[in-house]
Amino acid sequence: MIKEAIILAGGLGTRLRSVVPDLPKCMAPVAGKPFLHYVIAHLKREGVQNFIFSIGYKSESIINFVNKEFLPAGKAALNDVQFSAEKEPLGTGGAVKLACEKVSNHNVLVCNGDTLFEINQGKLSNFHLHHNADCTLCLKPMNNFERYGVVEMNNDASIKSFKEKQFYESGFINGGVYALDVKNFRKENLPEKFSFEKDYLEKYAGKRNFYAVIQDEYFIDIGIPEDYERAQKELGPTSGERDLKP
Repeated sequence: MIKEAIILAGGLGTRLRSVVPDLPKCMAPVAGKPFLHYVIAHLKREGVQNFIFSIGYKSESIINFVNKEFLPAGKAALNDVQFSAEKEPLGTGGAVKLACEKVSNHNVLVCNGDTLFEINQGKLSNFHLHHNADCTLCLKPMNNFERYGVVEMNNDASIKSFKEKQFYESGFINGGVYALDVKNFRKENLPEKFSFEKDYLEKYAGKRNFYAVIQDEYFIDIGIPEDYERAQKELGPTSGERDLKP
């Protein structure tokens, strides 16, 4: 099973400025804790032990949070923590490429620090390794939406195409959680700055071993104020077992 993860935590949070000024998006407070807390908590429960935080905008707040909340003795400490710092915005692809320099294993999970998708990590890992995939996406079934594009698959679960954002009655969206073959990814002739979604996944769909697994699990992306407010209710102390245990 893949036990190492890159968390993309450099987002500016422009659309959240009205409710969360002067913080990276992943550090927006939700029910008394930074949203990043819930992302880390879920990954730890799913067996992830090594974390690489891709940081950029106001990165000191992320470093301070991780060091204060997760590293001290007696806490639910992370086994291994590294930071991959962008000197300038590199796009999602550039951020992943830079963070891959710190990965110690052949495969790594990649996820967004502003999105919580409570996937079964074991199922993702097993599928990815069994298919010898270059990248395996986790897809979330969704109904009546226009904020996301959809992903189409072939019968063997390989990626067929990516469709643009518009209104869909139903479809599978890219949940922003990936299993990535680091060695093959680094072999690609990719620029320093690029979009992981547009310039890697969409560009090479049908040309590389890209697969998808569908997981109908809890999903929330706090990128807009409406969903940020929803997170306050759904991730609070009465919402279940998503929080870290002491």
